[in-house]
Amino acid sequence: PGRPRWLLLSQLFQPLSLPVGSEGGWEGRPGEPTCRSQRLMLQGGLIHPASPGCYCYLPPTVRAMEKLVRVMDEEMQALGGQKLNLPSLSSAEPWRASGRWDQMGPELFRLVDRHNHSYCLGPTHEEVVTELVASQSNLSYKQLPLRLYQVTRKFRDEPKPRFGLLRSREFYMKDMYTFDASEEAARHTYDQVCDAYCRLFSRLGLPFVKVRAATGSIGGTTSHEFQLPADIGEDRLVLCPHGHFAANVETLNREQTSCPTCRERLTETKGIEVGHTFFLGTKYSSVSNAIFSSPENKPQLAQMGCYGLGVTRILAASIEVLSTEDSIRWPSLIAPYQLCFMPPKRGSKEEEEGVARLEQVYDHLAEVLPHLAADSVLDDRTQLTIGKRLKDANKLGYPYVVIAGKRACEDPPVFEVWNQNVGEVLFLTKEGVIELLSKVQVP
Repeated sequence: PGRPRWLLLSQLFQPLSLPVGSEGGWEGRPGEPTCRSQRLMLQGGLIHPASPGCYCYLPPTVRAMEKLVRVMDEEMQALGGQKLNLPSLSSAEPWRASGRWDQMGPELFRLVDRHNHSYCLGPTHEEVVTELVASQSNLSYKQLPLRLYQVTRKFRDEPKPRFGLLRSREFYMKDMYTFDASEEAARHTYDQVCDAYCRLFSRLGLPFVKVRAATGSIGGTTSHEFQLPADIGEDRLVLCPHGHFAANVETLNREQTSCPTCRERLTETKGIEVGHTFFLGTKYSSVSNAIFSSPENKPQLAQMGCYGLGVTRILAASIEVLSTEDSIRWPSLIAPYQLCFMPPKRGSKEEEEGVARLEQVYDHLAEVLPHLAADSVLDDRTQLTIGKRLKDANKLGYPYVVIAGKRACEDPPVFEVWNQNVGEVLFLTKEGVIELLSKVQVP
């Protein structure tokens, strides 16, 4: 109802500690490893450390997360995914039955309630969701495939949490669990979800690679990781220079140094894992007896897959691979705010007229592109020069900055528009600004 409210930067809870000049700024606690994304997110008021491996996500970060989750929802629901929420607190019994209670070791956060019952804080939810499906005694093949997913907090007792949101103890993840009537159908589902992940990373403009991976503690027979190549990555990847082959080194024997398709020598790089897919078969459905009635009315075990995307890790990894050393760059689609308006400096000759002209742009934007007006912020720190505020805007990574400088007082008024992701500066009339912004996508 009504015009979207103009959010003032001075009122935004985003405690900045941006370095000035050549000062190094926040470098983490003594002895704590840091990386570009961790440093930029701390300096930019996006996260605040609460305890080792646990962070407060501040309002701009929550906005970016919500946008990322909307993109994930679009891709998952296009596959017929149904969103649910499973409890973070999970009883030990299904974990013991699957063998993972012991297999996970100290990485599993465990607790005992007042009745002396054991629980864990879920790092994943294979056991819980399989128990849920197994409890449906009249499940028919007609109801399959079943594709259930959630976006919730996950927990892992990392021995050495580091790199900010890239390796933390509490994090957000999108996890999907699929149930099919046959192995062939389940493998088709597996391919569909992998394709959806490829689309998602392409929409975000991220330079990802899909690599063959080990199944680890989750198990199954087939697994792939989605990796963003980065110097601080903790996974070692080998890639064919022509794109025929890609794998995590965990899956290779030492003798394999050339591509099995074209025989070119494999190159090695480091990567940050941002997604993982597993073909599980009946590993979990056989333990929980997750069955359905076949066309012949006979009970059959469901064929399963599980699929994960690290929500908070994608945010941090995006900043890690897209940013410069001192300036955040977001995937345009999920930037917390698409647009920063910048009025003239307080006391300048163009202050009064410049502010009025900028308000006209905003009013027009709110009328024709209300979703974008709601995705903008006004840098009202007019005690600072435009140059100083523009430096801050560059460091914070707004995709577009619209400045009312001296030319805003011309007839017709002309505004300076910075397209920060491509490093382009344009001088546009009000109509030109609106036309440019009409092409901006907001999920």
